Amino acid sequence: MSGYVRALAQRAREAAAVLATSDGATRRRLIESMAAQIDAQAAQVLAANAADLARGRDAGLSPAMLDRLRLDPARLGAIAEALREVAAQADPLGEVTRREQRPNGLTIERQRVPLGLIAMIYEARPNVTADAAALCLKAGNAVLLRGGSEARDSNRAIAACLHAALREQGLPEAAATLIEDTAREHVLELLQLSDLIDLAIPRGGEGLIRFVAEHARVPVIKHYKGVCHLYVDRAADPERALALLIDGKTSRPGVCNALETLLVHAQIAPDFLPRALAALAARGVEVRGCERTQALSAAVLPASEADYDAEYLDLILSVRVVEDIDAALAHIARHGSDHTEVIVTEDAAAADAFVRRTRSSAVMVNASSRFNDGGQLGLGAEIGISTTRLHAYGPMGVESLTIERYVVRGDGQVRHPESLGG
Repeated sequence: MSGYVRALAQRAREAAAVLATSDGATRRRLIESMAAQIDAQAAQVLAANAADLARGRDAGLSPAMLDRLRLDPARLGAIAEALREVAAQADPLGEVTRREQRPNGLTIERQRVPLGLIAMIYEARPNVTADAAALCLKAGNAVLLRGGSEARDSNRAIAACLHAALREQGLPEAAATLIEDTAREHVLELLQLSDLIDLAIPRGGEGLIRFVAEHARVPVIKHYKGVCHLYVDRAADPERALALLIDGKTSRPGVCNALETLLVHAQIAPDFLPRALAALAARGVEVRGCERTQALSAAVLPASEADYDAEYLDLILSVRVVEDIDAALAHIARHGSDHTEVIVTEDAAAADAFVRRTRSSAVMVNASSRFNDGGQLGLGAEIGISTTRLHAYGPMGVESLTIERYVVRGDGQVRHPESLGG
């Protein structure tokens, strides 16, 4: 190992101690300043992003990857606005989530404190550089940012905005450290630093997640693939189901909360599926379906079991006709990735059963899968959507980047008074 990443992590660890003892007003001003810097340096950030996009096209990146990489004035403005929403949130540090008085007079508290140093390992999306930094810093943590080579220039330009804000507030720049050298061996070095890094969060394709999980000696929360399902129940409103299908699949197919599989109750399939298939075809969606789906349209390709496991991140959708809600839930249990599941139904009992029996990080009843997003769920931004069942599950905002510890207050109590004998 070169020691390059260890040196960066050591400085970031020292910065984490400064952030942990900073007051909430200072951290709020810091995140507001970051948003202002992004606005002020928009031209530089967009120029850097244009260079990344040109390099990506030359390298043959997929349309979905290019979409995740692309920034424009509206997207950059949304990043700044997300930072302002994070800044405006209540300070989580020091919050007492539980307090009780024990019979012996001890007061037992559970109190929120920072995690420490968080390593963020991600691909393509330059907005993660800003979002992850803002969330970590708001929660009193420092962050190591290791973005992908495809977003190299964009990440540097955004990091320059973050560092300008840190200097303005008199805080160490190392609190948001960008690992500019994206060589794979540096990721390996990063994942071994169990004495410095408290948590690693990988966010990207399945290959990246597996690589991090297999090589890490630090705790990992996985933002795993989104094999998201829409189940159209026999009691569904067809118009509502169609709207949720089109929004979930086509509004932005390259994101993790986009739909990948449509499940349709057999009783409603003969009427609903032809309309759905026509609407999907009109929007350029390739459909891979079961035999009953194929029987309704010659354009439907046969679906394999591997198709039902796939996160396409593209205008491709798997479809299966199921006998009932039990069959739909069995399909989801076999092929789902614990990300997002949707049911469309007017039957409250069916909706309740679906919610109880799915284990995904978000379950939507008559609402688009695209709402499984930190900003949409009131978090301002997210550092990722955890599909790991640890202290955080689903979109991770500021609160998810803290932990609770015990604080015990007494007035001299000892556990075994007899041991003090005279």
